[in-house]
Amino acid sequence: MALDPETERVRTRVRLMVEISARAGAFRKGLALAARRLTPAEAAVIADLERHGLDVVQLREVLCGAHVLVDEPGLYEQWRFPKSRERLSSHHRYIDKARFPDLGLKGPLVREKLHGRTESGTWIQLEKTPAAMGKGFRLPTLTDLRHLADYVVYRIKKRNVGPWGLSGMTEKRPLYLSPDLGVRVPLPDAAEADLVAALERLEDADDVTSASRDLAARVPPPERAHTLRELQLTPGRRSGRGLFGASNVWITETESPAARALLGGAPAPPRWTLPDAGAVRPAALRAGDRTLRTVARRVEP
Repeated sequence: MALDPETERVRTRVRLMVEISARAGAFRKGLALAARRLTPAEAAVIADLERHGLDVVQLREVLCGAHVLVDEPGLYEQWRFPKSRERLSSHHRYIDKARFPDLGLKGPLVREKLHGRTESGTWIQLEKTPAAMGKGFRLPTLTDLRHLADYVVYRIKKRNVGPWGLSGMTEKRPLYLSPDLGVRVPLPDAAEADLVAALERLEDADDVTSASRDLAARVPPPERAHTLRELQLTPGRRSGRGLFGASNVWITETESPAARALLGGAPAPPRWTLPDAGAVRPAALRAGDRTLRTVARRVEP
């Protein structure tokens, strides 16, 4: 079946990316053949990752099974293709799997593409074995046993088993593309006490070094009831360290037409011309053995 020109262009671009990435390092056999058999769905997934910052070096990790996070929730539905199927996995267990089930897709390049939702985006991982795990009870197959063997390799080597190699970028140390810097990550309870103690030590040190000891004793710093709360951005209220910590900044007045005219238009360059010489006569100025010939004009007082 003939593909439309845009789909064929994407397939060709992704195939070339895979071939470039395969020039460095060792991959399992068959990567070049799988790239030539690339399906439009597989090409669309890799192209979307490239659009979010994936380069050929990171593509190598993806082909080897890297766990990838992208802060773009729309990719979850965008990667739901007609041949996608719901899968069971242990990734991101805190997500409501009834609402956002993990989705698998088989293909010659990705082998088994598995993706799902995160709180702020989408995750994806390529697996070596196209496991058929899903809802309902059934007897395990040879494919499921091979998938279990890949899990044993992961537990021993702490590396994901991808379709074309092993990757150390696991769910705990993922490959992060296009991170949203505004995403709020909860602080683990185990680290809260150590972080508060470190902040208080830094603040005590600042109190005696920012000014003289006499002045620091006369003007004590404010007593903070919740040291850690100043670092946590809570929707609906101001937080953050400093006078303007975490405050919103916006324009409250319209721009001035006069200022816009002055700042928007480029000023005209200065123009000047030589005055009319009028009636002149030759003149010779002597300085030692040198003579300077010029013209002169007599001006009436």
